[in-house]
Amino acid sequence: MKKFFAVCLLLLLSVCASAQTTTPPPSLAHPAAQSTTPPPAKPVQQPQKPPVAIVFQTNVVLVPVTVKDPTGNLVPDLEQSDFRVFQDGKEQQIRNFWDQAFPISAVVLLDDDLPANLSQKVLESLDSIAAGFSAEDEVALVRFDEYPKTVLDFTTNNDALFAKLKEIRTNPKDNLDSRVPGTPSATMMSPPLINGHTVSGTPEIPVLGTSNNGVTKHLDDAVHYSAEMLRTRGRDRRKIIFIVSDGTEDRHNQWSFTNTLQLLFSTNVSVYAVSVTSAADTLLLRGKGRLSQYAAPTGGDVVSASSPQELESLYAKLTEEARNEYTLGFQPTRTQGRGSCHGLEVRVERPGLAVTARTGYCAPFPR
Repeated sequence: MKKFFAVCLLLLLSVCASAQTTTPPPSLAHPAAQSTTPPPAKPVQQPQKPPVAIVFQTNVVLVPVTVKDPTGNLVPDLEQSDFRVFQDGKEQQIRNFWDQAFPISAVVLLDDDLPANLSQKVLESLDSIAAGFSAEDEVALVRFDEYPKTVLDFTTNNDALFAKLKEIRTNPKDNLDSRVPGTPSATMMSPPLINGHTVSGTPEIPVLGTSNNGVTKHLDDAVHYSAEMLRTRGRDRRKIIFIVSDGTEDRHNQWSFTNTLQLLFSTNVSVYAVSVTSAADTLLLRGKGRLSQYAAPTGGDVVSASSPQELESLYAKLTEEARNEYTLGFQPTRTQGRGSCHGLEVRVERPGLAVTARTGYCAPFPR
């Protein structure tokens, strides 16, 4: 019996010892025994930086400036310290400086009253105008003789611009009726006849432009019309009027040259023009023609061409010149001018360079 109890006691002690050495389940294990390695962290996505915005105060005067070397090439390496700006003869502090290209808002203004030989040259080159504009630019198309008319509103679709120019080239007169809205057709304007003679007492209906010097187009009105279109475009865009014309006009414009130039100044619009001539027109290049009278004060340019090939190259040259300008910004101080219009002068410290900038500006006024 003693041996039996001894064996049972030994079995009982071995079972207890086995229970004490059993490894506890993970959920009950001591915290120090658990793994301290954290799960892999998810990659943190960096927020994308918004595009750099061109910001300036509303009372800052913006002055686009073109600088060329003696050979006529654009100068791209100038800094803010190279420029000086004067308003009404008083130097101003330049607060803003941009040397990157601004997107363009352009009105392409096509002369519809050219002599037949010049008109054909323009038509042959029209398609090339679209090549000078990029996807960031917006372009409207206007045709004019006695009256301007929009044939394509502002669009960033360069294909649409190209298609419209091609349509005009194919059908020059199909897209524009430039008579006064509501004016009857030629048949309706003819007075009644009896046996080939005008009926006595029937008033004749005059056609505008036929009783003066024979020129029936209004360039001042067309430029004014285009400036009004550009007036509402953003200040963060380069605003230009791109004219293809021979520069002639009659005397009976609704808007005078002075009125139109003031509007160009107040809306910060520059005029670039291709003068279509049968030979180089020295009067235009010397600043005595109407195209130069608009281009020079607004900081634009005018060039002359007499062949379709020259026209095609000049279209691209002028749009490149308009795009690659410096832009200076200043808040007027110590001004001596009177009224809402002021004179401007831009100088470059580096010698031997030609500077083109608008010669004045006018405070915006309601239209």
